[in-house]
Amino acid sequence: MSKDAIAGLEPKLVWEYFYGITQVPHPSKKEEKIRAHVREFATTNNFEFVEDEVGNIVIKVPATAGYENAPTMVIQGHIDMVCEKNKGTEHDFENDPLKIYRDGDWITAEGTTLGADNGIGVAAGMAFATDPEAIHGPLELLCTVDEETGMTGVNALQPGFISGKTLLNLDSEEDGAFYVGCSGGQDTRGY
Repeated sequence: MSKDAIAGLEPKLVWEYFYGITQVPHPSKKEEKIRAHVREFATTNNFEFVEDEVGNIVIKVPATAGYENAPTMVIQGHIDMVCEKNKGTEHDFENDPLKIYRDGDWITAEGTTLGADNGIGVAAGMAFATDPEAIHGPLELLCTVDEETGMTGVNALQPGFISGKTLLNLDSEEDGAFYVGCSGGQDTRGY
């Protein structure tokens, strides 16, 4: 029930950022602490960031040298989590870090939800932005609030908050599935 749970996991940067996220309380509608964590990530890496009225944050990551003229890619994830605990588990989601551990090939949390929805997506964006081996054009890491209880963050996005025309959302419903679409809350099945 410590950082040992992620020891040896690859890609290392993703798991390190995910572990950091699990140690910061981030329930829906109460994202102040995780927003501070995201701002600290941006500041530590000398990335410019902007925050809107509802708490969404966009971090502007410069392009790899030589790729400055490539189109800006937006990588999006939400920073709130579902907060459920098992009967008999004492855990304060507003103040306590998650107690994560490894169970075989799985990372899980002791008596609570893990917050991988969408902590792992946010961690992947952070890792890509800071990986010295990654080659990319300009990036915008869009961290939205309150996805789990109302989609408040995405519904409040204003024109001009992000500049990229292509968005990669790192939150999906199904393992191993790749979704292509546009904003909306509807499923479509091709035959």
